Amino acid sequence: MTPRSTPTAAASKAATFAWYATIVAIGLNLRPLLTSLSPLMTTIRAATGLSFSGAALLTSLPVVAMGLGAFGTGWLASRIGETRGVALGLVAIAAACGARAVASSGATLMLTAAVAGAGVAAIQALLPAVMKQRFAQHVPLAMGLFSASIMGGGGLGASISPWVAHLGASWHAGLAVWALPALVALAVWAALNRRAGAHAGSGATRAGAPAALHVPLWRKRRAWSLGLHFGLVNGGYTSLVAWLPAYYQQHGASVAASGSLLAAMTVFQAVSALLLPLAAAAFTDRRPWLVAGLCAQWIGVVGLAVRPEAAPLLWVAAAGAGLGGTFSVTLVTALDHCADHRVAARLVAFVQGVGFVIAALAPLVAGRVRDLTGSFTAAWVLLAISITAMIALTLAFSPRSYGRWLGLHAKALEGQNA
Repeated sequence: MTPRSTPTAAASKAATFAWYATIVAIGLNLRPLLTSLSPLMTTIRAATGLSFSGAALLTSLPVVAMGLGAFGTGWLASRIGETRGVALGLVAIAAACGARAVASSGATLMLTAAVAGAGVAAIQALLPAVMKQRFAQHVPLAMGLFSASIMGGGGLGASISPWVAHLGASWHAGLAVWALPALVALAVWAALNRRAGAHAGSGATRAGAPAALHVPLWRKRRAWSLGLHFGLVNGGYTSLVAWLPAYYQQHGASVAASGSLLAAMTVFQAVSALLLPLAAAAFTDRRPWLVAGLCAQWIGVVGLAVRPEAAPLLWVAAAGAGLGGTFSVTLVTALDHCADHRVAARLVAFVQGVGFVIAALAPLVAGRVRDLTGSFTAAWVLLAISITAMIALTLAFSPRSYGRWLGLHAKALEGQNA
């Protein structure tokens, strides 16, 4: 007889789908707080009197907060657990975006940017730990969906906010509207975990936890290597987001055309962020896929530097695909380094802490290079050199090294999990 699906199996599939859908709903909220500002910046500057430097801080402050905030997520998880930590991150995003409805000064907007960035830091560091615990055998799929939704949310922020601002005749509305999806995601997250029987502190560190949980990661070369890798990938993203439109406008493109190229890059990022981890899922060694993503990014950046007008869509497609795919596979690789989701969460938090600080500095370096040379070409060349270095660094991430990076603490952890 052909086995039929049981009600339990159907319920399990429905629960799995609900988890994936919730991950997407949360991910969509992590970038609009950045990308909603750019198309409205001229209006915002005129209303608040912000200088160009002050306006730049509205974008860089959240990225810095993402990095510095990630370092504190280990403490947060130990006090309230990953589940409540993610919920707190959504509350911070909703509150910060909602406050923009009445923000009347540049200082207030900067405060909302910092608060929202801290909320994003909590989610980006803690949700991967939940995913590793919940989807031990399907981490690449879960991470791919999460990464793709993050990048898709960035595109939505840039496209929906101007429309809402026009409809409501207020730039405040265009920024504050993003409190609504954050509240929806918070409600769904709370309902899902309540239904799953999750309790406060379910992911928290308890007495008797393995010694590896308390190892200072800043002493581990592998943690710094992964952080540098993640930082330079995201540095490429922040540099292109900041300067790609200006670069093509310098070559005669209109504002609309240059903006379309940036939007196209976001699409390729989202698609690759989902597909590359899925392609790598069947392989223990993620290095070939990391190298493939980095090579695509290298091709795009070199094309921008050498022949920008020859095939602009091709260059942004290659760069976007490389950036999106490498972003998600780097996080999957970090999670692969330890079977215990709590230790993996600490490593991912450290990697993002280092990475986003580097990413926040990258556009400033690119802008300074442009000031010194009069062109962004040198900045793209510098970025291509850093990608080449990352390809070399990737070779060190052998699966055979996963069990050694913690040193003697790895044996204690294996004994705890035995």
